[in-house]
Formats: sequence, structure tokens, C-alpha cells
Amino acid sequence: MSLQKKVMDAMKVAMKEKDTVALQSLRAVKSAILLAQTEEGASEELSQDQELKLLQKLVKQRKDSASIFTEQGRDDLAAPELAEAEVIGQFLPAQMGEEEIAKVVDEIIAQTGASSMKDMGKVMGMANKAMAGRADGKTISTLVKARLS
Repeated sequence: MSLQKKVMDAMKVAMKEKDTVALQSLRAVKSAILLAQTEEGASEELSQDQELKLLQKLVKQRKDSASIFTEQGRDDLAAPELAEAEVIGQFLPAQMGEEEIAKVVDEIIAQTGASSMKDMGKVMGMANKAMAGRADGKTISTLVKARLS
């Protein structure tokens, strides 16, 4: 089942339950899908990889906004952003824990023979491919920096 179909089904449920936060979040996902499909050179259907990147981008936007609002003492604005991120996150694969991410990063460093910060780009590229959609890029970056410094 495509992401678009899953979102439409979830929207119907949210409408019936009168869940405004979920409905707003799902409409944002639907809008992003339609924009991606209508981009120049895009195919009619999005690949799973494209869908995954789209969802990650939407969740990251919400979390970044929430952290900015929290820094400014606007918890009233941060809460809805986090709620939307939670709704959108339901469509992402299960996220890896920090220990699992560290294990994969250690394996990649051993494979590549990376020993200094000069090798960070190579390690990050392989790590992002290996854990696409299952780990946050910021967490991966932090662990790679810690291992290589």
C-alpha cells in the first residue's frame, strides 16, 4: 500500500474522530506528496525511498520548530509541533536506539579503516545509507564525531 493511500485512510479516521492535530498533520503529508509528484521530472508515483525522505523531512521540520519555540519560552507553540511530528512519525519505520546506531557506526569505521575526522564524510555517507529512515542524522553525526576525534 502506498504512502498516499495510507495517509488518506488515516485522514478518514481522523475526520471521524474529530482529531484536528492528526488531520492537520496528515494534510501536510498529503500536500508534500502532491508537491513532490508534480515537480518537474517527477514520476507519477513516489518510490519508497522518496516517501521515506519526505516523511523524515516533515518530522525534522516539526522538531526543529518545536526546539526553537522551546528556546524562546513558547511551550504553547512547541506542543502542537511535537504532536504533529508524532503523527507523521507513525508512517516511518521503527527508529533504532543509540546503542544500535553506535554498533553500526563502529562496524562502518572498521570496514573503511577510518581513523580521523578527514574520513568523516566517507563514514557518514555509508552510515546514512545503512540506516536510512531508521536513525536520525544528527545522532549518527554525533556518534561518528565522537568515534573519530
